[in-house]
Amino acid sequence: MKISTKGRYGLTIMIALAKKHHQVPVSLKTIATENNLSENYLEQLIAPLRNAGLVKSVRGAHGGYLLAKEPDEISAGDVIRVLEGPISPVEALEDEEPAKKELWMRIRDAVKEVLDTTTLEDLAKYDQNSQDGYMFYI
Repeated sequence: MKISTKGRYGLTIMIALAKKHHQVPVSLKTIATENNLSENYLEQLIAPLRNAGLVKSVRGAHGGYLLAKEPDEISAGDVIRVLEGPISPVEALEDEEPAKKELWMRIRDAVKEVLDTTTLEDLAKYDQNSQDGYMFYI
């Protein structure tokens, strides 16, 4: 399974919103600028996230987006499934021979476990901690 830019940038949006949770709405322009991404592309990604009930929009001069739930209630798996579809390392799993099917199912289950037990809160904290560290160049 390969996560496309849809999933990667979708997680970027959601982590940015998790960092500002309970503060002010965050504009896609701000997220795009801070992460050197296309605002137009982020606009395409926010609609399915809003339709899935993961984000809500705030209109007006100081509008933008907020998480619709607490950051610890939204998993990376929730975001990836909305933007990428079902999590599976291969298509047509049911057509595989038993030995390979077992392998693919174990891989799928391991990936699901990681994605479903990693919350936006975890990712936001990790991201903030990694930026506070020292950078050494050799």
